[in-house]
Amino acid sequence: MAAVLCIYLLLRKGNAFVADITPPMRLRRWAAAFFAVAFLAHIWWFFFAYFSFDIHSAAYDVVYVLDCVALLTTVSGTLFAMLQDRRRPLWPVIVAMIPIVIIGGLQAVWPSIDFMPLSFVYISSLYVLFTIYMVKAVRQYGRWLRDNYADLEHKEVWLSHTLLIVLLLFFVMYGFTDDIVKSSIIHFFSFALYSLLLWRVETLPQLEVVANQEEDSLPESEGLPRLALAGEQVLGQAKQRSLSQSNIGQLLAERCVDTQLYLQHDLTVVQLAAAAGTNRSYLSQYFSSQGTTYNAYINNLRINHFISLYHEAVASQSPFTVHQLANDSGYRSYSTFSLAFKQRMGQSVTEWMRDTAV
Repeated sequence: MAAVLCIYLLLRKGNAFVADITPPMRLRRWAAAFFAVAFLAHIWWFFFAYFSFDIHSAAYDVVYVLDCVALLTTVSGTLFAMLQDRRRPLWPVIVAMIPIVIIGGLQAVWPSIDFMPLSFVYISSLYVLFTIYMVKAVRQYGRWLRDNYADLEHKEVWLSHTLLIVLLLFFVMYGFTDDIVKSSIIHFFSFALYSLLLWRVETLPQLEVVANQEEDSLPESEGLPRLALAGEQVLGQAKQRSLSQSNIGQLLAERCVDTQLYLQHDLTVVQLAAAAGTNRSYLSQYFSSQGTTYNAYINNLRINHFISLYHEAVASQSPFTVHQLANDSGYRSYSTFSLAFKQRMGQSVTEWMRDTAV
């Protein structure tokens, strides 16, 4: 299964199951690498069992170190690739593998079971530290999504990360157990891991990377001194910042609310900023000064639009479905709409319509 999934992800550039989603190629490659390691791990353990099967031999130390380094590196790369707010360096994970290699080398030179507890403590500590880091990274990613995207369907990854971290724990446990029943249970869970990872690769869309720096820049004029140009640029940005902060509310009303731009599916903060004649940084500062976020702003407009459509349909006694009204209000996914509605109104759509009818 791992071999088939590896070949599929490497040879097919797009999604076979969710064809309308453009996948992140970096995630596909890392997931393919993980599946390749999962396949190769069975190969080298098979050869070890066939030719040696001596857990006190140097061969055992080699395959054990291969397992740890390859698995932890590819899992880390895959989890990092799911977070598209920025590229996170993998070198700390690679550096953290060095003690595992050293412990394996020492055990190969001086075979002793005394090295096993040391290895177990180190890998367990590494797992705990990695989990803590991923919790923080996923929270940062979630804030980035809410600041830049109105439609969060299939873009959130916390559930995938939680399950993958738990299943990684099973693999860590597998490396320190010789019980055939426990090993079989862990192998059974690996099928769940493969299925979850394939689903995540197929459903996670390639997101537009939004720079945190100012998007505005002035071209360097020929013959104009750099210092003068820099001073002019700073003054221009200061003027634009003052102008933007004072007029962004009016610009949003004219170019987003009046034109109903908020009904556009997958509208991003960069697109809204361009429509308002400003940039992402100034727009984000404006939302922050208003005590809200881009996601909350767009969802508030869409929910208000849904409420208006609902009252119009009821007043005219026109046939309608809630799903259609949600789609007409800018929501591609009903589950996204349902969650946004409950956060905005404090109750589900069904409860709200029942109370409204009464």
